[in-house]
Amino acid sequence: MRKSSSTLLAAILSGGILLSAACAQTPPLINMPTGAAYVAEERTAAQTTVLLNNEQSIIPLRDLDQMKAASVRFNHTNAPVFDSLLNKYTQVSSFNGLTYNGFTGASKLADDLKLYNTVILQLTDADLINPQVIDFIGVNARLKKLVIAYWGNGSTLGRLNEIAVPIVWCQQVSPVSASYVAQAVFGGVAVTQKLAKTFSPRYAAGTGFLTAKTRLQYTVPEGAGMSAANLLAIDNIAREAIGDRATPGFVVLAAKDGKVIFNKAYGYHTYENTQPDKITDIFDLASCTKISATTIEVMQLVEQGKLGLDSTMGSYVASARNTNKNKVLVRDLMLHQAGLTPYIPFYERLRPSDHSSDSSAAYPTKVADGYYLRKDYYKDVMLPQMLNTALRTKGQYVYSDLSMYFMKEIVETITATPLNVYVQDKFYNPLGMQTAGFLPRNRFSRDRIPPTENDTYFRHTLVQGYVHDQGAAMAGGVSGHAGMFATANDLAILYQMLLNGGTYGGIQYLKPETVQQFTSKQSAVSRRGLGFDRWDPVVSKHYPSNLASPQTYGHTGYTGTCIWVDPQTNLIYIFLSNRVYPKDSTLLNSRRIRGRIQDVFYEAIQKGL
Repeated sequence: MRKSSSTLLAAILSGGILLSAACAQTPPLINMPTGAAYVAEERTAAQTTVLLNNEQSIIPLRDLDQMKAASVRFNHTNAPVFDSLLNKYTQVSSFNGLTYNGFTGASKLADDLKLYNTVILQLTDADLINPQVIDFIGVNARLKKLVIAYWGNGSTLGRLNEIAVPIVWCQQVSPVSASYVAQAVFGGVAVTQKLAKTFSPRYAAGTGFLTAKTRLQYTVPEGAGMSAANLLAIDNIAREAIGDRATPGFVVLAAKDGKVIFNKAYGYHTYENTQPDKITDIFDLASCTKISATTIEVMQLVEQGKLGLDSTMGSYVASARNTNKNKVLVRDLMLHQAGLTPYIPFYERLRPSDHSSDSSAAYPTKVADGYYLRKDYYKDVMLPQMLNTALRTKGQYVYSDLSMYFMKEIVETITATPLNVYVQDKFYNPLGMQTAGFLPRNRFSRDRIPPTENDTYFRHTLVQGYVHDQGAAMAGGVSGHAGMFATANDLAILYQMLLNGGTYGGIQYLKPETVQQFTSKQSAVSRRGLGFDRWDPVVSKHYPSNLASPQTYGHTGYTGTCIWVDPQTNLIYIFLSNRVYPKDSTLLNSRRIRGRIQDVFYEAIQKGL
């Protein structure tokens, strides 16, 4: 179980509903301070943390997509906290040097590190008096990108006088300082101090390098001017939602002012209550794919001049040229006002000869376990069917999945790269998003992915790790409108990049004016941005919530997901669930679970500390 930042409970059992809660920064079994006490310790850590030997600007660490990182500790007792925080930014493997025969097996440790190009070494004063540790540092400083995280009073700092690798030193020794230093390594917090006194010729008073905050910070609500006590209402809403079977479980994340201040998992993967939800669970995002994959690629291609919003489908998609889609504008596709049919139940047209229970050259497209579609079914049947639909509502706002099917065809034609590969290479991997992407069963075990529907009408199996949307499944799991999976933390990274105006981790992915253009109201006939859904000016709709500002943009997903970004309050709100398990239920929507939880954060912001 994980501990809440406000209550430090491993679990709350109420009415038969397990609320498995996770603090924004606390790993399992670590007894962290809370509230104002946490913030005070965090402030002390900030005032006693110094960065040394950073002439090459290695810290904050960059090029996450090229990094294979390991964290090595010896006597650092707060290593679980440190390693947990490192893994918020990128995948980092952990090694305990003391398990190598009390470090007499240093060569074995070195062998185990051979496939890692970056080593983050955790040191204490006790470690630095060990000559073998010093030798280990010297050897790895030549072979790897080595970063030293050091906690202690500074008395042994001189033993690193001949070491030129970056050192992040914090005088405070505590779980909070372990968290702080980990975040400093990746730019989640800024380093603002220099050495106050001289320790050696290299480490003299006034020595040190300053850094800027470039990535998400992980802290408690009080760290962003909110009270954790004012967020307890979310637990009550969770009891209601799970108790009434609106969803078997869900994960909530909120980031305020670039700080993740809330991340909790509630309930279980299913109503059988055998596997608790975790904040590391990977959810089917459904239509949140539209903005988290397709739209961000469109944004990049537009600002590069490779895609014109006022160009036509026919100028990119050859098969559209002899259809009524030829002159449909890209802009109208992105605004859902191209006149497209809202939805096509593609699976209803399948014939027995179109699918097989076994994979083969003739049936290569995997739809689910034991279900394979015949070769080129999407190209031969589905795409022509979409292209030959009528345009009855052109100029009006009619939400249609077909728009993003078509946008996938357009961007792939421009880039000659599959949508899933493009966004993985250009966005998810460089950003440090460890789980985000399509086809998760190719990369992760199924127990990390809550099941969606027990499909009794199409695939006739439990859908777990394969996209719930039938059309996206028939397209091979990669589509412009659905198919993306991710954890809440991954999504927080992506949308903090947008909230930052397109910059994250010191890299500019998109221009601020591009983000502004796509996320602001762009239609005369709807609330929509380009690809993005937005706050509804019809107040009676309370969409996406009662208190969201008119600047709010994001999207919802059919599986029970939503992502909302409010630039007015610098708030990112993410809700991930599998409400369609075991079958579609309207309760999550009718009870307004997502919007009510979102408003708890707004109310907490208004109330302050």
